[in-house]
Amino acid sequence: MVSEVPQSDTGSLPSETLAFAHRMFDAARDGNSELLLQAVDAGLPVNLTNDKGNTLLMLAAYAGHTDLTKGLLDRKADPNRLNDLGQSIIAGAVFKAHDEIVRLLASVGADPRIGKPTAIQTAHIFGRTELMEVLGAKEGDISVDVPTPPSATPPEKNSP
Repeated sequence: MVSEVPQSDTGSLPSETLAFAHRMFDAARDGNSELLLQAVDAGLPVNLTNDKGNTLLMLAAYAGHTDLTKGLLDRKADPNRLNDLGQSIIAGAVFKAHDEIVRLLASVGADPRIGKPTAIQTAHIFGRTELMEVLGAKEGDISVDVPTPPSATPPEKNSP
């Protein structure tokens, strides 16, 4: 696993290396496909992570950059990597309402049942019922401890 070096460990790396790594993570967040995909094609590890465990794919998907997400997936980025908080790429895309990216990740085998919360739980919590089928939700995927949005709760009946 290649990681961006935490601030406390940066003394052993040349400043140019650190600046390059920061530019690559910024390129993922900003959707700079040309720069980032050229770097990956030239040997930058496609599953490079930053100091929080976020991969280039996670940053691109979370920011809603569909073309860059596809480009990284085409280069074998791992759609099932979790960051240091145990969050999945597909759950992040559900949370940010990037439905096209959710569909893309699901189509390449992103697991909707990993991470905290899972993508299925995230869709449920935020009332994204239209994604439940895309995510392959089944009975039992939503336990009683997962909050249910008010819009999904049946109205109470008034007593006479």
